[in-house]
Amino acid sequence: MSQIRLKIAIQKSGRLYEDSVQLLKECGIQLRNVKDRLRTEADNFPLEVFFLRDDDIPQYVEDGVADIGIVGENVLQEKNKKAFVVEALGFGKCRLSLAIPRAEEYEGVQSLQGKKIATSYPFILQEFLKEHNVTADIHEISGSVEIAPGIGLADMVADLVSSGSTLFMNGLKEVETILESQAVMISNIALSSEQELILQKLLFRIRAVKKAQKNKYILLNAPNDQLTQIIGLLPGMKSPTVLPLAIEGWSSVHSVLSEDTFWDIIEQLKEAGAEGILVVPIEKMIV
Repeated sequence: MSQIRLKIAIQKSGRLYEDSVQLLKECGIQLRNVKDRLRTEADNFPLEVFFLRDDDIPQYVEDGVADIGIVGENVLQEKNKKAFVVEALGFGKCRLSLAIPRAEEYEGVQSLQGKKIATSYPFILQEFLKEHNVTADIHEISGSVEIAPGIGLADMVADLVSSGSTLFMNGLKEVETILESQAVMISNIALSSEQELILQKLLFRIRAVKKAQKNKYILLNAPNDQLTQIIGLLPGMKSPTVLPLAIEGWSSVHSVLSEDTFWDIIEQLKEAGAEGILVVPIEKMIV
């Protein structure tokens, strides 16, 4: 009997493709040649990969053609398909925002009443307007949304924003965030028990990779008379590891620091007398 494989759909090109393939690689999953292919399999994990247009991924997952998929939250909400999020992945971050000509003043959501708004996300925009009891004329455009006000097609746009440079170059300014988005893993609502088991194994690996990305391994030398203070600054996963050095009166301290608090704690460690501080990236972190 053939081995059961979990089928995953990822973007075949575009901003999520490379990060999705890299994530699987960091999870130790070896994919056969992925260049210019629409389908491939992993050699060392029961996973089959489909490379699809991002707009199609929610439909494939709802239909069960793919069991899971990696897609932007913006696409998932716009397509409004029956698939649910099993993990936020932390990459591909952007936002769907309203933008107006820079010379104009924005007076809040109610000022959108009766306006013409160009967007590639009519469903999300309509839900947003409905939530605020606003009626506007939505113009659906598949690309180059930001030029719509300049050519007289619309008064404003609802478009994806990362840095905001594209809006700026087209004379627009961001005034309202409709949706914060990132890449998420979605799943079909009716996986078999075997597929669910494979998914949980995959999620275990993904979470170990994500945890590692958010933390740093730190090694430092500390005078013994300052150990209590230094250890108090290093919570670690349970508590720091302390080993005696060959030089009397000194110890080596090993711990893990969160990326969010890293620099503040490093400064405090130096002030407390820590020396020879080494910072090492973590490949995987299992807690």
